[in-house]
Amino acid sequence: MTSTPPIPSGPPYAGRSLAGVLTSAAAALGAPGFTNALQLPRTRRVAVVMVDGLGKALLKRYGGHAPYLRSVLERDSTTLQSAFPTTTAASLSSLGTGLEPGRHGLVGYDVLDPDRNTVINQLGGWDPQTDPLRWQPQATVFERLADTGVEPVTVSLPAFEGSALTSASLRGSRFVGGTTLHARFQHAREQLHGAKGPVLLYLYLNELDKAGHQHGTGSEKWLYALEEIDAAARRLSQAVPKDTVLVLTGDHGMVDVPEPGRIDYSAMPALVDGVEHTAGEPRFVQLHFAPDAGPAVRERTTSAWQAAFGEHAWILTRDQALQAGWFGVTEDRVTPRIGELLVAAHGPVALYDGRRAAPGAFEMVGHHGSPTRAEREVPLLMLHRPLR
Repeated sequence: MTSTPPIPSGPPYAGRSLAGVLTSAAAALGAPGFTNALQLPRTRRVAVVMVDGLGKALLKRYGGHAPYLRSVLERDSTTLQSAFPTTTAASLSSLGTGLEPGRHGLVGYDVLDPDRNTVINQLGGWDPQTDPLRWQPQATVFERLADTGVEPVTVSLPAFEGSALTSASLRGSRFVGGTTLHARFQHAREQLHGAKGPVLLYLYLNELDKAGHQHGTGSEKWLYALEEIDAAARRLSQAVPKDTVLVLTGDHGMVDVPEPGRIDYSAMPALVDGVEHTAGEPRFVQLHFAPDAGPAVRERTTSAWQAAFGEHAWILTRDQALQAGWFGVTEDRVTPRIGELLVAAHGPVALYDGRRAAPGAFEMVGHHGSPTRAEREVPLLMLHRPLR
């Protein structure tokens, strides 16, 4: 029997984590009220390239396909922790607000809205009845830059302009859309050169994450995306103004789960006994019990999960996760959104509620969401420093 590894501690949200990237950039630009936790050089231009799905372990493993990024990893990089869960909605919200998930409130992919007693998606399928500004009322880094003399600019896919996630967690910047990866890099170069004063530019790339989910890390299409990003990042580093800090990071890593490990847990009645709502994602299941599910039912269901998946997952209560610091400081409005029973995979499994899974979900190869090192560790690469 394989022993379960110790429950990992939560990220250092006030230190080397994604929550410190944009805040450190703002501080490096001289904006008041920000802390430069990552000690970025003082400058007039900062560009942050976000590669969705680029974990540190993946860059090390496939560095032969990204020689430029690998060289920077070896000579001028820092290891950061993503937010928990290790999923785009949570991590980009921590990036955009500088706060832990327990404060910004995007605590997963699918999350319970306790006020309406319904599960909502926080990435591409927001419930139209969910107001992003009420769901995430904290000021973003971009909003806090108003009247500081620093202009925030986002370069991303046109579809994300005004999207619910952008409105919730990355609102407040001037948006520049680019359909292709190369168009976005070109826009970023133009915006940096055209800036009249201090500028904080955020460049988002989703190609690597998309290929990983569909085909797996190390697949031909995933490697092609990595190679394209590597080449484009090298060109951008050579083309930015001399007074630019250019950094590149990821929002989470990714692990491949073989087909036998993609399991419909809802087909096992004991695992959903007393459960009213299932949420989260396949590597980080969040279960909410029905109000009439008493202690005996909850204990029985927890024991069933331990028996079924205890060798492959950390199975813990909401209180245990909060005590471990997974969500950081957690506000009262956010606590009920977190599952009462959490199943965080550390083995080669992806756990679905087949009653709610999207068509084709079980064909997804690449996954993330759990606090394993492969999923939580991301690089911060210094691609360009100001020339003094």
